[in-house]
Amino acid sequence: MYIRSGEWVTISKVSKYIKANMLRSLRFRIILILVAVGVIPGIIMEAVILNSYEKRVVEVRTAEIQNQCTILCNQLSGFDYSNGITSEVIKTELTQLSDIYNGRVMIIDNGYHIIEDTYDMDKGKTIVSGDVIRCFDGEGTNYYDAENRYIEVTTPISDPDSNYVSGVMLVSVSTDLIADSLDVLGEKAVTVEITMAIIIILLACFLGFRMVKPFERITQSISAVTEGYEDNYLRENTYTETKVLSEAFNKMLGRLKVLDDSRQEFVSNVSHELKTPLTSMKVLADSLLIQEDVPAELYKEFMSDLSEEIEREDKIINDLLSLVKMDKTANTLNIKVENMNALIEKILKRLRPIAAIRNIEVMFESFRPVTAEIDEMKLSLAISNLVENAIKYNKENGWVHVSLNADHKFCYIEVADSGIGIPQEEVEHIFERFYRVDKSHSREIGGTGLGLSIARSAVVMHRGAVKVYSQIGEGTTFTVRLPLLYVS
Repeated sequence: MYIRSGEWVTISKVSKYIKANMLRSLRFRIILILVAVGVIPGIIMEAVILNSYEKRVVEVRTAEIQNQCTILCNQLSGFDYSNGITSEVIKTELTQLSDIYNGRVMIIDNGYHIIEDTYDMDKGKTIVSGDVIRCFDGEGTNYYDAENRYIEVTTPISDPDSNYVSGVMLVSVSTDLIADSLDVLGEKAVTVEITMAIIIILLACFLGFRMVKPFERITQSISAVTEGYEDNYLRENTYTETKVLSEAFNKMLGRLKVLDDSRQEFVSNVSHELKTPLTSMKVLADSLLIQEDVPAELYKEFMSDLSEEIEREDKIINDLLSLVKMDKTANTLNIKVENMNALIEKILKRLRPIAAIRNIEVMFESFRPVTAEIDEMKLSLAISNLVENAIKYNKENGWVHVSLNADHKFCYIEVADSGIGIPQEEVEHIFERFYRVDKSHSREIGGTGLGLSIARSAVVMHRGAVKVYSQIGEGTTFTVRLPLLYVS
């Protein structure tokens, strides 16, 4: 198993959350969408169909009544109906029209008096309405009142010779039959809708559970991480989404593996590095203890060796503390505007005595005055480590060249040396913690393998970058690029 307890807990929580919340929510939304897609169009279609049916039936009924009224009006125009002179045939036809359409027929003269009424209720009375007035102007009208369930039609009675409108025929027809038909159709539609809704809900539930199955398999696979499976087991390609999710999870799992391997290696290296000086000190101390009357020269030599091992242990611990401190204070940089020229001069002044021991010349070249927003302490540590490494891994009588330059956006610090160089296959690993190119040589000169890690961490915290170019036997060049303005 290669994922540590923190990642196990996190992945387990993610898996439980997906299973308990996301899958249930996804399944519910799928069912809801399918039900909505199936039921809502049915309701809309019902309303549209019933409305169209009602409109069409009313139009047909109105047209029939108007045709009958036109025929009767043409017959009435040949009689002096205003004086009550109408044939029994026409009276019979008016009554038949009233009976056939379950309505009421009235004849109105030009004085707005009702002279014929098939209901015999308002005969002799006066009627004035907007439709009757318009009809006297020669315009027949029709009106449908859905709430009170009737159709009202007015037709002018005109003189065949002069086209003079001498009267109006007003017909009111009940639409109870149409309303009853609509009620029956509506009940049938509701029955069909309920049946379809039940079918759609069952189908939606089935599809909802089926469509979520791939995500459930993904959840199970994520849960399986806690069992310690090491294979990239997510290969769910049912949908594009599940395929993308599988690929993303596999990449994340790969990164976790690399991180865990790095942690294990780091712990192993720390244990080894801390144990080595302790072992040496114990050997030296035991050697002194088992000997009697140790000569002063030998005692002094052993104590000197013990002091060196203690100093080495102290340096390892200090470097580890520096790394830990950087990790914890990554978001609490003490950013101020600093003079980079003066900062580098101060660092080199402190390191030149170390270089002088091996007759190594340390040079500084500045192309222009540079100021930048930095954390002085952390960046000083980074530059110090780079220059100190250039001195340590250099040749006798060699040189270290430090240069500073800038453009409108970045400043560039270059540390070049005439040292032993780094093999090309090792370059990509040199920033790893405790990594050494030449382990025996590094220990001889007191290297801990943490200097470059510290330098890189400090540069990255400033939103910068560090690159390295090296050739065996010819030296190494580190280039640091830092933004002049720190962006949090």
